[in-house]
Amino acid sequence: MRNRRWICLLLAVLMVLACTACGAKTNDDASGDVRTLTDGKNRTVSVPEKVERYSCYVGAADRVVGVEDYETKAGMSRLYNYVNFDKFKDLPVTGTNGEPYVEQIIDVAPQVIVMSAYASCDADELSAKTGIPVFVVPGSDTTLDDAAYETIRLLGELYGLETRAQELAKYLKGIQTDLDTRTAKIADDQKPSVYVGGVSFKGQHGFEGTEAGYGPFALIHAKNLADTTGQTGAFNIDTEQVLAWDPDVIFLDFNGMPLINEDYQANPAFYNSLTAVRSGKVYSQISFRSSASNLETALADAYYAACATFSRIRHHTCKSFLIKI
Repeated sequence: MRNRRWICLLLAVLMVLACTACGAKTNDDASGDVRTLTDGKNRTVSVPEKVERYSCYVGAADRVVGVEDYETKAGMSRLYNYVNFDKFKDLPVTGTNGEPYVEQIIDVAPQVIVMSAYASCDADELSAKTGIPVFVVPGSDTTLDDAAYETIRLLGELYGLETRAQELAKYLKGIQTDLDTRTAKIADDQKPSVYVGGVSFKGQHGFEGTEAGYGPFALIHAKNLADTTGQTGAFNIDTEQVLAWDPDVIFLDFNGMPLINEDYQANPAFYNSLTAVRSGKVYSQISFRSSASNLETALADAYYAACATFSRIRHHTCKSFLIKI
């Protein structure tokens, strides 16, 4: 049942944050009517009355006519790409890592450019250069925060899919409630301490790459040792501090595994001195962040982390998910 549930969730949200600037061909029969919307930057944007041929959301991958360069390469860290790679690999490249290619965007003639707030360009400037309305969505760098829900709402409004967006938001809130119900009432003194290493930010990092407020941990009220540092977001920590903490459970982000494996070969004594390593409580986390968060992966990571961390959950619901590395 759990596997089936996650397949449904993947199909529901795999296109939430698919690209920074992509478009759809203009429909020759489309009405010239426009409407005015307020985007995630509180900008007033005039868009076509009906955006018929553009979407990086709600599974409408066949409508995408341009992608960022990394979408032309298969990657498991972006599950929407993995599912739709045959569609994406031959599409025109319209940007890279949040930087749009103006001429290429003009060539694919989108009705609207949807741009993440994390993009490296100015929305008004891009609109002026292309002559195409730019609609900014907040995106999310974590999991189910206000920005994620606002992104869903705005996209639903833009595409005329308000009902679908409301259904999706309701479903995700149900996921959030389920995780909260399973973990929120576990007393702090019964929670194992946890550490996540190998977290990517501005490139790959090894065991020292960790994150305060790590999304999957926050959703399950885990005792994240990085939260005790006073820092926010992802950062590098002195590994001697990790040794001093000696976490009960360690999670490793797949993106950092090449660097972690290399360091393990050079410093096995350090890793083998950690209690979690000696007791076999080291688990993986699928990388959920690529430019911004991929919610389906982040939520799967949250359930997996709960299974590995809390015995009362593990014994009842998660035996099939625990795969140690």
